[in-house]
Amino acid sequence: MKYSIFGYLIGEGFRNFFKNKKSTAASIVIMCATMFIFGIFFLIGENINYIMEQIQSEQAMQVFINPEATSEQEAELEQKIKSIQYVNTVDYVSKEQALNEVKSWSPDINKFLSDYTADGYNPFRASYVITLTDLTKNDEVQAQIRTFENVDDVEAGNQTVNKLVDIANGIRTATFVILILLILISIFIIANTIKLTVHARRREISIMKYVGATNGFIRWPFMVEGIIIGIVSALISVVILGFVYNFIVNKLVTSSMITTLQINLLTFSDMLSMLFTVYIIMGIGIGAIGSAISMKRYLEV
Repeated sequence: MKYSIFGYLIGEGFRNFFKNKKSTAASIVIMCATMFIFGIFFLIGENINYIMEQIQSEQAMQVFINPEATSEQEAELEQKIKSIQYVNTVDYVSKEQALNEVKSWSPDINKFLSDYTADGYNPFRASYVITLTDLTKNDEVQAQIRTFENVDDVEAGNQTVNKLVDIANGIRTATFVILILLILISIFIIANTIKLTVHARRREISIMKYVGATNGFIRWPFMVEGIIIGIVSALISVVILGFVYNFIVNKLVTSSMITTLQINLLTFSDMLSMLFTVYIIMGIGIGAIGSAISMKRYLEV
């Protein structure tokens, strides 16, 4: 008996979906438009976070080694640095490597340094170039490194690093706020759209209440209808968004700006599973909540 009632409620929801073609189509179009906008901001946010991670991974601090340190002391210092919690990579740069790198900057610098170091003199110091797993711990890691023996100096673009962290946090906050607003707008739209269907069937609802139908029995077909609308809208939106995103990314990848900055963008397949999951949850949630809100007025005694 319970299975029959459950099947009836689900069946009624599907019948409502196909029966009310105009309101269903209107709901799907509006939901798709809202989900498409939601998806655009979602993909932009994911790409911005990905780009920020790339930029952050390239931000390094340089730990200069005491010129008097022996090879054993340098190796000991390297192990101490690697043992720090937020250190990602540690690369050794010898005095000769530092000199050759500076020489490669321009022919004029190369000529000047070649003359300056002709007698074997090298003004540069050996160092360790360090990247972090979390740039917010930049100051903390620097402070710890400065306590180690044979550390001559530590250089890092603290202002640049802090600015990058602030930008990343600001982008994440703005994206989150926009996504929340779009979810609220979607709930409002689907609630008002389904409300038209409920209003058209208000007499049928009144009759069902008079013969003893519970609020849950009346509400569930409409909620199922809203959930179906949400799922169908999510599937359509994913397909449309995939075509649009791939088209735009293909254009951007070949643009001079992206090539110059050497920035990589996420592919749609990289985000598909996450986006699909978010869309399905969003579609079911918005459809169910919107339907429940639209039914509230007609179920009040």
